[in-house]
Amino acid sequence: MKAPPSASPGSSPEARSSTATHAASRIAIPYPLTPEDRGRADFYALLARLYARAPDRPLLQAIAQAPALEGDAPIAASWQRLTAASGVMDADAAEQEYTDLFIGVGKSEVNLHGSHWLVGAMMERPLAELRAELATLGLGRRAGVTMLEDHLSALFETMRLLIAGGDRSAPVPIATQRGFFERHIGPWAFSCCIAIRETTIANYYARVAEFTEEFMALDRDALAMD
Repeated sequence: MKAPPSASPGSSPEARSSTATHAASRIAIPYPLTPEDRGRADFYALLARLYARAPDRPLLQAIAQAPALEGDAPIAASWQRLTAASGVMDADAAEQEYTDLFIGVGKSEVNLHGSHWLVGAMMERPLAELRAELATLGLGRRAGVTMLEDHLSALFETMRLLIAGGDRSAPVPIATQRGFFERHIGPWAFSCCIAIRETTIANYYARVAEFTEEFMALDRDALAMD
């Protein structure tokens, strides 16, 4: 799997903490990775960026110009639809769609937090359990960041760190990656993506959610085989 385009960091604390650019990762992370793991880490970084905030014009252009994925697997077709959508999507329209879907007025159309999907309420037991596991991994929310750790963007960024390592952490074994995915992403993120695709106000993010499902399914199955 080839690496996706760079995920440009946004100006918000959430975007800076929950995402990392492809180039910055290669500079800051001194750990050798297989091409497969580099591709996995970079796709997780891209998805973390897309769920942290709406894509700006440079990111839309980068995705639109990204090479196709090889083969005829469903993920390749889904990636092609996302790149095509990125080529015609207006950045202002993407920002409005993100706001309508994930922020809203008083209540979002689709909630991106794991606790909401797992127990029906925010700031509940799943978040506490996630924070405890992050602490054992030497990870945690940075000072000044308001995004909760069980936000889909934050979880994808955590997967990137588990695969590729960071400036203060090394990559973890496949078994640890698999366990984290199975406990904190797999039980709810697929349902969240289905909800995004099925809501009538999703346009660009319907394509994002579709690709997210295909990528998560591929990574879940690959982790299960290792």
